[in-house]
Amino acid sequence: MITADQVRLLVLAAIRHDEASIDWHVLARIAQLADGLDILYRGIIPEDSQDARKSLAVLRGGLDDLTSAQERVERELDVAQRNGARLTTVIDHDYPANLRLVPNLPPFLFYRGHLQPDDAYSIAVVGTRQASLDGLRRAARMARELSGNGVHIYSGLARGIDSAAHTATLDSGGRTLAVIGTGISKCYPAENKKLADRIAENGAVLSQFWPSASPAKWTFPRRNITMSGLSQATCVIEAGSTSGAKLQARFAYEHGKQVFLLRSLTEAQPWAAKMLAERRAIAVEDSTTVINRLAQPERIAAAAAGRRQLALDLFAEHV
Repeated sequence: MITADQVRLLVLAAIRHDEASIDWHVLARIAQLADGLDILYRGIIPEDSQDARKSLAVLRGGLDDLTSAQERVERELDVAQRNGARLTTVIDHDYPANLRLVPNLPPFLFYRGHLQPDDAYSIAVVGTRQASLDGLRRAARMARELSGNGVHIYSGLARGIDSAAHTATLDSGGRTLAVIGTGISKCYPAENKKLADRIAENGAVLSQFWPSASPAKWTFPRRNITMSGLSQATCVIEAGSTSGAKLQARFAYEHGKQVFLLRSLTEAQPWAAKMLAERRAIAVEDSTTVINRLAQPERIAAAAAGRRQLALDLFAEHV
């Protein structure tokens, strides 16, 4: 059931003024403060950053007439309902704990399937769409070994490494979650529709975009940021210098998450060797090192709660 406060948050996300919108990361950070929604609806953004200053002008201009934003939200919620999707937002208790620990978190997630607190015990297994046979086998083995030890597997539903990781997890009876670069009503690539449905039955398919959103060049890097945030760590199996998986490895490092690179990758790709040499990643040959470095879900939940309380305390000092 969609709550009134969830709708209020979505309306803020839908505001457009002078062809601009509120930065969603700023919106997410402020909305989860005490009385965050009320503060935003008063035209206040208590954050001193360039993105916040730009968003403030949009917010104050948009609050004059919310009709278009409200109509957009009604349409999108209808699309979500027709596709059997649920909603969680930063103001909800079931918002993923790992994701609360990063600054560039999305204000909402639409999803098919179900979310669990122990999804915090997870790793993203990612790589290139143009995977070699060895890469596909390595992805399947890593996902199978990790899920066999109770680790939940995130990936991006793309061709190649992502599909291999999802499929191997499902085939071994594990739990996998797909973070997609489109709205929840779409499937890209279309050939993975059956795989997406299978994931939703056993785990979850998640989207940070409006339910009707089509794939675009900018949506996939944004998806990689969120996938890094959702998982404890990222493991790259096989990826070239222009791969989104390489980008996700950088995001994961910036998030303070662990980055694992297959030894074969560090030997084949200069970018991976450089990350290893700079101690921004760990080379692995199997799942053992990965499993030994993951934290249990209750530790993640405590960290997320602590981060939120710290934000509330800091906010209180400045109002």
